[in-house]
Amino acid sequence: MHRKYGDRARFLTVYIKEAHPEDEWQMDSNEKENVCYPQPKTLRERVAIANDFVKRFHYDVPILVDDMENSANDVYAGWPERFYVVDEGGKIVFKGKPGPFGFHPEEVESWLNARFPASGENVSPGLPFPGGRVQPSAAR
Repeated sequence: MHRKYGDRARFLTVYIKEAHPEDEWQMDSNEKENVCYPQPKTLRERVAIANDFVKRFHYDVPILVDDMENSANDVYAGWPERFYVVDEGGKIVFKGKPGPFGFHPEEVESWLNARFPASGENVSPGLPFPGGRVQPSAAR
């Protein structure tokens, strides 16, 4: 989606606490994909895991790291994974259900396709994150 709509919408990933850390609830799929980390205890450890993810998976979406108090996760209920769409005015216009069972990227893609039907059409020059901050209203 980032590659397809990135010229018309801004994408951002917020890395929150580990969903399946090896010292809590390790999954077989994590072991198969060699994505095995303990739950970070410090911000430095959390940033290191995020950086490793970006490098290993050639992840090209901008990524922010939640603080150790899990402030973003607390406000947006993102654990273990969740999509939000924030419009140019900072309003949440799409809130996906939490993963894994409610995690449906195709719903976000449908929303983006309706909003941005073809490259170059309906391009809004506004930032979806006014002042660089996502507004927490109506997050949950």
